[in-house]
Amino acid sequence: MEIYQVEFGGKVIPFVLKRKPVKNVNLHIKPDMTVVVSANGKVPLDFILGFVKQKAAWILRNIQFFEEVQSEVHSEKKYVSGESFKYLGKQYRLRVEESETEGVKYYRGFIYMYVKDKRDFKRKKKLFEVCLRNRAEIIFNESLEKMYALVQKYNVKKPKLMIRTMKARWGSCLRDSGTILLNFELIKAPKYCIDYVVLHELLHFLYKNHDHQFYDFLTVLMPDWKQRKAILDEEVVREM
Repeated sequence: MEIYQVEFGGKVIPFVLKRKPVKNVNLHIKPDMTVVVSANGKVPLDFILGFVKQKAAWILRNIQFFEEVQSEVHSEKKYVSGESFKYLGKQYRLRVEESETEGVKYYRGFIYMYVKDKRDFKRKKKLFEVCLRNRAEIIFNESLEKMYALVQKYNVKKPKLMIRTMKARWGSCLRDSGTILLNFELIKAPKYCIDYVVLHELLHFLYKNHDHQFYDFLTVLMPDWKQRKAILDEEVVREM
């Protein structure tokens, strides 16, 4: 891993270069706004620098957006009526109502939270998080069932599924333990993006590295995976 930089419009854009056995030069912006480029070791540095410079306007535009929304996105939720939450690619408005029977329901663009005391922040936060984690468990497992059907015939043993909150990746394949680890934040993404992450991790049981065989097979099974990944990297990441 090496760090380089390019200049564009009077601004310096640093980026991390990772040499990997990949077919194309790939660029993405991580949630912490780090610019990461991956390229094959045979690709000349001058070509990579030119590639990043060509993408400079797009990079600066996205970094600026992240900086503008970062304070709002990362601010602590108060769990009061009117707050917005993202779920499966859509924005939902929260409505908090007092009730002896507590619970959380999603209905027509709204999240209804029923709680005994609307002033009890800790209780509201716990109710919301438990509900969301239960939904993530169901939806992620549904995705695993669907995507596993695509690779089962290639002698891939069905993995276990674990959910964790991660800062820099959507998922991880733990080959030794036969486990797929998914980022809890994926519950904010559309189901077709969740399917992409699950399939991506499943293929690591066949191909350890992100080489041309990995991406060629991913393209065969999911021809539009790049579009799905772009939605994750450019849209959903704004909510993290």
